[in-house]
Amino acid sequence: MGSIGRGIDLIIKQVREKKGSAVSGAKQMKFNIVNEIKLTYSREGNAEKLITNSDDAVEVFRAHFDSSQIDYRESFYALYLNHAHNVLGIKKISESGISATLVDIRIIMQAALLCNASSIIVAHNHPSGSLKPSSEDLKMTGKIRNASEFLNIQLLDHCILTSTEYLSFADEGLL
Repeated sequence: MGSIGRGIDLIIKQVREKKGSAVSGAKQMKFNIVNEIKLTYSREGNAEKLITNSDDAVEVFRAHFDSSQIDYRESFYALYLNHAHNVLGIKKISESGISATLVDIRIIMQAALLCNASSIIVAHNHPSGSLKPSSEDLKMTGKIRNASEFLNIQLLDHCILTSTEYLSFADEGLL
């Protein structure tokens, strides 16, 4: 039993030494570890829908806006198109209060890059029923246009929807 006991002691000693080195190795490595970013995109859905004008775009937007909320709270969506103006996808960017919603341009552009969009159309609703763009709407559109141009992605339109009508910035010469 003496040799077996010495063998067990040797194994325990080796495990303790390896454990110690593994712990100190992990401590040394913790500053070299970064989070892995995983983004996904799926082409399921209306990828073959062709957008030729603001009516086509609004038809897609209306299918995604919650019709029971369009007169109640403001939402902002982005529609992503390929080079042939076929729909790649749509993303809700934000949903907020009665008279405003916060829009993070980085989220709009992130999705555009993820799906390799060549162009985008954005839309939001006005629960007030007014189609008149606010000064904030005009500023936001300018910021989105600037970011799009920087990334070589064309902003084709910004639509304001109510439950019955819409306004197209492109049709009104506001882009």
